[in-house]
Amino acid sequence: MTMQSNTVLLKVSGLKVAYGGIQAVKGADFEVREGELVTLIGSNGAGKTTTMKAITGSLAAAAGTIEYLGQNIAGKGAWDLVKQGLAMVPEGRGVFARMTITENLQMGAYIRRDKAEIANDMDKVFGIFPRLKERKDQLAGTMSGGEQQMLAMGRALMSRPKVLLLDEPSMGLSPIMVAKIFEVVRDVSAQGVTVLLVEQNAKLALQAADRGYVMDSGIITMSGNAKEMLNDPKVREAYLGE
Repeated sequence: MTMQSNTVLLKVSGLKVAYGGIQAVKGADFEVREGELVTLIGSNGAGKTTTMKAITGSLAAAAGTIEYLGQNIAGKGAWDLVKQGLAMVPEGRGVFARMTITENLQMGAYIRRDKAEIANDMDKVFGIFPRLKERKDQLAGTMSGGEQQMLAMGRALMSRPKVLLLDEPSMGLSPIMVAKIFEVVRDVSAQGVTVLLVEQNAKLALQAADRGYVMDSGIITMSGNAKEMLNDPKVREAYLGE
């Protein structure tokens, strides 16, 4: 577990987002401090992914503020946010199917000009994901879902993010691949990257996280220390199936 500071990197206040004519997020409040791994859990349709899309500017917020490094970033484009150190691995992965693994990783570093450091970071990503190294010349579209998830995470890391947003990284993956992805999430956090994780597998998410928030019907209904939440009877019954 990494050393955390009290510096708030990401703060969401009174966030409301309408999506497809539905008020999907109805006033969410949460924060992520430097060095933390924070998870946002909740059932399908709770508003978690909509919240992530609002943070990264792909959905407009109807109300509320989203502050990153003390600045309101509502309405900023993904390009600006990546330059400021906020990177997202979207639900569904979004790899460039007709490009090789190496080319996909290079795309992650498109905002950078430090060629030697980019090469170093490519080696680091290949160290985290040896399978990507083995297949570095393979087209991304021909890989399995789990391998594409690894690639999407590796590509995000190539931008050297201060805050990494992960939206449902385990979705549709085999149990072995889910375990591997969560191992990497913990490793990335341990290396000092601040992580906000949206995840339907509440048990794995809370086991990995420092703090957790529960989202239900577009509002935050509970928050606290992740390990304590794991043992909370209400959380166990509603989200851990126990």
